[in-house]
Amino acid sequence: QVQLVESGGGLVQAGGSLGLSCAASGGTFMHYAMGWFRQAPGKEREFVAAIDWSGSITYYTDSVKGRFTISRDNAKNTVYLQMNSLKPEDTAVYYCARGGLFSGGSSNQNGYDYWGQGTRVTVSS
Repeated sequence: QVQLVESGGGLVQAGGSLGLSCAASGGTFMHYAMGWFRQAPGKEREFVAAIDWSGSITYYTDSVKGRFTISRDNAKNTVYLQMNSLKPEDTAVYYCARGGLFSGGSSNQNGYDYWGQGTRVTVSS
């Protein structure tokens, strides 16, 4: 059974930084694309970033381009999301998810089959 466990969330002031991690177990992590999504209070879950199975291709939603960086360490079965220049509108629960096998990654939530439990990020103004 595949398990994804996020960590690294917390409270930060606007303009600050946080680094999220997602540790995977129970599957062949290195062969799958991975993604980060978030759900703000009262809003639907939305795409944040994705990385292909090899780590060479990344995608971002426009609102985080230039501020967030997704990366992965296949030796550690972990995907990361480094978040800089945080804004109050980045406040949300952040989820990592497993994408397709040997896939380039996707912004479509239907392309992900396993999800973590989420980690909360709060950005104060």
